[in-house]
Amino acid sequence: MKKRVLIIEDDKSIAELERDYLEINDFSCVISARGDEGLELALNEQFDVIIVDVMLPGMDGFEICTRIREKKEIPVIFLSARSEDIDKIRGLGLGADDYMTKPFSPNELVARVKAHISRRDRLMDTGRGTSVININKLSIDTAAREVRVNQKPVQFTAKEYDLLLFLAQHPGRTYSKEQLFDRIWGMDAFGDISTVTVHIQRIREKIAACGDKLIETVWGVGYRFKA
Repeated sequence: MKKRVLIIEDDKSIAELERDYLEINDFSCVISARGDEGLELALNEQFDVIIVDVMLPGMDGFEICTRIREKKEIPVIFLSARSEDIDKIRGLGLGADDYMTKPFSPNELVARVKAHISRRDRLMDTGRGTSVININKLSIDTAAREVRVNQKPVQFTAKEYDLLLFLAQHPGRTYSKEQLFDRIWGMDAFGDISTVTVHIQRIREKIAACGDKLIETVWGVGYRFKA
């Protein structure tokens, strides 16, 4: 069965360019020119990747990403003319998996779509049949991709979950921001490792009720999960 891609883009020529290159590579594509309509499609139909612009009529891409992350872990790629670092960090911080700027290489976009789908499938396969990780008041169910703090479920974005799980699976080992970026994002999705710091801060806020900081900063080196 072909993988399905939702393209939320109000520039018809760009949307059709994305569609054409993806369909050549055996993807099935759906295009929406409005943010609100695109969100409805994202929440009510099954897609393998969503490509979304930031500036859209009806609802902007940031709001779309936030609403998707409340319900689904599907990979989200921003493709926008807004190239400022603050927009990229905001998008990634909201749970997007990637951020590309216009003008863009259609072949690179296809490569990133394939990579994100492959990574998601590997993570899902890895989670099947493995045990629940319990550390202090933190519980990570790798099969359900669910995190609980004090036995209460806490909502994590896909990248926040992947980063927390990786650190929890390697307690006591220190990783640099570069290593974590390469392991979790897996490619030069943005090129700015500051997104690792953003995600670590958000994770710490969500697991703060566990007491002592489980994710330690090793100054000048990186981060480690308490052994």
